[in-house]
Amino acid sequence: MVMQQSTSSTSVRKAPVRRHDKGRAMQEAAMLAPAVVLLTLFLILPFLLSFWTAMTNQPLVPRPTPVRFVWFNNFIRIFQDDLFWTALWNVSRFTFWIIPAQCGLAFATALLLHQKLPFRNLLRGMFFLPAITSMVVVCVIWGTLFQYPTGPFNQILGFLSGGAIQPIDWLGDPQWAMFSLVLLSAWQAYGFQMIVYLAGLQGIPDELYDAAKIDGANAFRRFWHVTMPGLRPTHVFVLVITTIQAFKLYTQVAILTQGGPKSSTETVVHYMVRAGFEEQKMGYASAVSVILFVIVLVIALIQRQLLRRFDV
Repeated sequence: MVMQQSTSSTSVRKAPVRRHDKGRAMQEAAMLAPAVVLLTLFLILPFLLSFWTAMTNQPLVPRPTPVRFVWFNNFIRIFQDDLFWTALWNVSRFTFWIIPAQCGLAFATALLLHQKLPFRNLLRGMFFLPAITSMVVVCVIWGTLFQYPTGPFNQILGFLSGGAIQPIDWLGDPQWAMFSLVLLSAWQAYGFQMIVYLAGLQGIPDELYDAAKIDGANAFRRFWHVTMPGLRPTHVFVLVITTIQAFKLYTQVAILTQGGPKSSTETVVHYMVRAGFEEQKMGYASAVSVILFVIVLVIALIQRQLLRRFDV
């Protein structure tokens, strides 16, 4: 009799727990549903459509002849095209340069603007302004600054060096063209990373800095042992986002260099757009987009694993 009462009371205690778990699971599913729908509509479904198109000879303009499957021929042709490898090398070089330049500038600016400066909010708005300016407008302005041989940059270099430095063909010389795009891109986009770093700095509790001061830590030790560990997730986010943006390099190339001189600024996205819209080979262009997606995904995963391993 006692055992029956005990069993009965146990089932009474478990029933509300199961109902609570079920209700919580439904709440979590409802909260995840919008994200799953958006990811499906704007990421998974477009990727599947691109992969399907990449397996065909789909043209940009419909033709009388039916579209047929060519299976992996587009991928094979891409890997046999020297211009694709040149574009991949160029965008890798651009990414290698832009990450320290853009992220370092954003981090330094965020540390400065996190201090109690007069007109701090105004300064934050001024530094963020290039990030919300149209890239087309930025390219037109910087194209004037880069002008050869009488542009403002060459005038300043000539004045500072007393005429010792000859005018540089910033966009027409293969040795300088990619470097010029890095300068332009780092200046235009670093405001976004700066805002992310500012948000990360504001999320570090002041009590940690107070405790470090009580322990006698100087400014460098507080920065190294409090600020840097507190920004660990921010570093990961900024690095991944900057890498993805770098591999999407297109507007600057299309407006200023068109992939030249001598293909020194050709990028994968510019190569893909030319194949799709100038050569009207949508199947081929879709294959390039699939390859680019896989490359960026692999790099992002490797970065994430390395940062976790080195405890950054």
